[in-house]
Amino acid sequence: MSANNNPFAWLGLLKWSLSYTDGTQPTNPDDMQQLSAEDKAFLESVMKEGIIDENERMKEILKEVTEKLELWMTTTTYNVEDEELVEDLLQELRDIVEQIDYARAFAAMKGLSFLLGCVCERVRIPRTTRMMCLGILATMSQHNPPIQKELLEMGAIKTLSDIYFQEHEERNVIDINGQIRAKIIQAISACVRSHELAENVFCQLEQAVQLIEYGLGTTTTTTTTTTTTTTTAAAAAAAATTTPEVLQKRTLFFLNALVTSDTSTRERVRLFNNCICWIASTMIQQNENENENGVASELREMALALLRQILEQKKSVNGILQHKDTLAAMGVQRVTFLRTLTGEDAEFATVELENWEALLLLLARTEPDIEEEEDNNNTTLLLGNGPIDPPQEVIPQ
Repeated sequence: MSANNNPFAWLGLLKWSLSYTDGTQPTNPDDMQQLSAEDKAFLESVMKEGIIDENERMKEILKEVTEKLELWMTTTTYNVEDEELVEDLLQELRDIVEQIDYARAFAAMKGLSFLLGCVCERVRIPRTTRMMCLGILATMSQHNPPIQKELLEMGAIKTLSDIYFQEHEERNVIDINGQIRAKIIQAISACVRSHELAENVFCQLEQAVQLIEYGLGTTTTTTTTTTTTTTTAAAAAAAATTTPEVLQKRTLFFLNALVTSDTSTRERVRLFNNCICWIASTMIQQNENENENGVASELREMALALLRQILEQKKSVNGILQHKDTLAAMGVQRVTFLRTLTGEDAEFATVELENWEALLLLLARTEPDIEEEEDNNNTTLLLGNGPIDPPQEVIPQ
């Protein structure tokens, strides 16, 4: 019996184990002594090879990928075989760093700088490799505060945002399907979500709102005569039809996480007010992706869930209430229609129906935002500018 790097050696070990015990009785030590020296050597090699040192494997992967990248950098060309090999290696790496401890170990190897460097190279590194690196960044940073903190200190949020705008400029040539922009949004979202400081830093970026607007597919036109920004519904609808759905979904998910997080504020919701208004007035009415029986797409369900959650949290609701009549009219129409569905169509429509019913109720009950100035004025009116005199006793005449 010889190991010979048999990939199924574990199966042989299992069969050997089962041959010496029926699962109810312990293995007889005398049976172990009956093994030949060759069999013992095989079992020892199987046990040794079966224990994978993930840290060493990450180093090996990095070494192999780096060699290919260095080759690409010098020749500026790459063949399909090498591209597929690197993709397989990075897929294996992503599987490893899904575990938080290994993600931190990889970061200690300066892996984050390596990933960001690959993502930034738009000429010499293939898109598949860059997309895999973005996926690994998202996997490592999601719900992993130490990694999020390190990426924040590296300026990764700004770096990824800048790359996004570069891809956006060439969206009709290179990223027509929106896949790489969606991956960038996913990576930024994972770096930011559930990390209070990272959320605040992102929202303070000059291009934060524009990033979300581009991802959703909104179009804004600034008029020179009024200093106000107006959104044309027809232009917005046209823009949405050219924005890939995968990109809209990633962006909508990220926006939801930002404006409804536990640390979100009225100011943050209002920062993205134009996006919220566009969702309420335009995205919610898009029906291009409905199925043949009129059941809404996942995108509309996500939009409904966002509007519902904003109204429930009541941090700032004025943006949605501006479109109250339009939403109510459409909601009544959709609820009436969805209630007529039967069978599988009714099951598929359950989420949309629930959200519409809840949204209609919230629209009827929700009051506009009360500003702080109004609160102060109301207090002054109630209390006056001085102490309140006690009521005078009324003496009957």
